[in-house]
Amino acid sequence: MKRHVFVMTLVLATAMPAQGQEPESSAPEETDQETDQETGFIAGINASLEGVDGWVGEWIISPMAAVLFWDVVFWDTSDAAIEGRAVSAGLSEAEAQAIVSAGDEGATACAATEKLSAGECQDVLSGLQLPIIVLWLVLGAVFFTFRYGFINIRAFFHAIQVTRGKFDNPDDPGEVSHFQALSSALSATVGLGNIAGVAVAVAAGGPGAVFWMVCAGFFGMSSKFTECTLGQLYRQVDPSGRVSGGPMQYLKRGLAELRGGVFKPLGKGLAVLFAIMCIGGSFGGGNMFQANQSAKLVVGQLLGAFEVESPAIADFSMLVYGVILAALVGVVIIGGIQRIGAVAGYVVPVMCVVYVGAGMLVLAVNIDQVPSAFGRIIGEAFTPQAGLGGLLGVLVQGFRRAAFSNEAGVGSASIAHSAAATDEPVREGIVALLEPFIDTIVICTMTGLVLVITDAYLQVGADGELLGDVEMTRYAFDSVIPGFSWVLAPAVFFFAFSTMLSWSYYGERCWTYPFGTSQRSSTVYRVIFVVFAVFGTILNIDNVIAISDLMILGMALPNILGLFFLSNKVGAALTDYWNRYKSGEMAKDAASGAEAG
Repeated sequence: MKRHVFVMTLVLATAMPAQGQEPESSAPEETDQETDQETGFIAGINASLEGVDGWVGEWIISPMAAVLFWDVVFWDTSDAAIEGRAVSAGLSEAEAQAIVSAGDEGATACAATEKLSAGECQDVLSGLQLPIIVLWLVLGAVFFTFRYGFINIRAFFHAIQVTRGKFDNPDDPGEVSHFQALSSALSATVGLGNIAGVAVAVAAGGPGAVFWMVCAGFFGMSSKFTECTLGQLYRQVDPSGRVSGGPMQYLKRGLAELRGGVFKPLGKGLAVLFAIMCIGGSFGGGNMFQANQSAKLVVGQLLGAFEVESPAIADFSMLVYGVILAALVGVVIIGGIQRIGAVAGYVVPVMCVVYVGAGMLVLAVNIDQVPSAFGRIIGEAFTPQAGLGGLLGVLVQGFRRAAFSNEAGVGSASIAHSAAATDEPVREGIVALLEPFIDTIVICTMTGLVLVITDAYLQVGADGELLGDVEMTRYAFDSVIPGFSWVLAPAVFFFAFSTMLSWSYYGERCWTYPFGTSQRSSTVYRVIFVVFAVFGTILNIDNVIAISDLMILGMALPNILGLFFLSNKVGAALTDYWNRYKSGEMAKDAASGAEAG
């Protein structure tokens, strides 16, 4: 399939006349010649754009990856060391040499031997490896969990009460309700990361990656609480009621308050760095990745149903899908967070019920296999035969995909929660901790179980390669519920659509931080966002995934550093809030507020 927008435009220009009239039977040779010329021209354009892709990979992706995925543990990854570990793991010398010769495709060559698990292949290729960004996320989440006395457990049921509106006060300042803020943030997290992201983690790390995703979700609840509490503490509300909040505000203003302003320059720098990363993440993981993966499933489902195999029609269909998706997104985001919150409040619950319901049906049909599936997930999370390198490889995949899925620690959700109507910052932080639970502990676990029970991660596609991303999930559901692709396709569309809505808001708030809050500035961002939605359906998915991971994970560097600095501020606010909650004072205030309303 051709990947670039110039190719799509050319296909559109050449395909439309062909659909409108029959080709002249008297000149078949001329038609063939024209097709050859067009193909050569398209190949030339692709070749030139591949050079641009190469430049982006060398000067943008590679430097960022070198920083974010810098290995904090040093290990011998020379060809000789890899070959030696492969032989020690039970492969023949010929197989070991084939893995070394495969270079970047070493993991595929290792899996092709069918002798080693994913964790063992990781151990062979990389030895002991732990990227600094993963360690940063783990340390942050664990620190906040202990710092606030396992707030993810003790405030869980209170979070449900707040979300249901028990403590709502109609006079509280803000733009959306607790439920709408939660739905807006969930619409950004409950998306293709739960469908395609889990499949990516299982494909790369095996079933054990699901266990570490759940662990990341559990501890990530505390990270989410911290950042969303700060989002409320340092939000700004203009005279028109429009809210501006998130890491840009609490990094800049919060750090400026510490030790007589000595950290003020650091806070400003971290705020700008976060804003840049968030803008990039909104175009990548929050937009292009969503458009690409949803187009891949929806268009593929439709073309397969009509048995269409023409690459030109496939390319044109992807472009049309991108235009339609971009137009729908554009219509909604014009209305800002209030319209986004209203749409998300309807879409998110429905798509969660449909997807989770289907997953539960798959598990119910295979109920006898659920215990063994849990056993494989837990067992391969601590694969003793894979060695410490394999164990860390699975852990890294689990935490990396969980971060992409629930975004705990990256700070994005605090932008949506800062708009919630409340005068209790801690209360909104408590609501926010439900997100990683719903997104990762519930939905990602269910997806992982479905993939493991159906052995979808072991299946090979028509191209001879193991199934990946959303294709793996589609196979898993179809194998138990024939024809479920027709339900999964619209579900994927709405997952992608809702995620794009919320990320457009995140990106716009960060865009206005350096470029101003004028309506013109917001309009420029929205136009660019819509255009990127079209690009996402036709660009090389490898670069989309790479940029998505780097930008979104990169947001965690300045954000978690700021959360560490401001943890005492959150701790003091939590102690005051929890004492008032336990004394019953809040219930009385809520009752009097309801009577006054």
